[in-house]
Amino acid sequence: MKPMDHLEHLDKHLVDELAQVARETVRDELREQTRKQRRKASLYAASGALALYAGAALALAVGLALALGLPDWAAALITAVILGAAAYVLRGMARPARPGSGQTADAVPGHEAAGQAAAAAGGLPYPPVPPAPPAPGTVPPRPTDDPDVPRREA
Repeated sequence: MKPMDHLEHLDKHLVDELAQVARETVRDELREQTRKQRRKASLYAASGALALYAGAALALAVGLALALGLPDWAAALITAVILGAAAYVLRGMARPARPGSGQTADAVPGHEAAGQAAAAAGGLPYPPVPPAPPAPGTVPPRPTDDPDVPRREA
């Protein structure tokens, strides 16, 4: 028996213990982080529910105020139109036009005005297309104003 064989067993045992401690530490840390995130998520959910009820109460107040001078059905209809318009505006704010999509926020898809508006804004609605495909074996020249192309110093 070699004198270092018992040390090899100790090394394996030490590595196993170290791995176990590391696993337990990571598990405890993740458990703590998820507990904090769960609490934060439940507070956001409660806040959203209360905001929903507050919005409903506000819509009811608007409807009742309009019902003082209008028939009840007209007040309810006006309140619904106001809420629908607010929802449409918020939806538009949440989904702005993406750069490079070829459409602006006020452009209708499929119309030529979208391309003209994008070109006037400083960009093209789509990348330029060459008139014919390149011949086999030829390499197109690199643009000189491309910032991604490294420049050789003379």
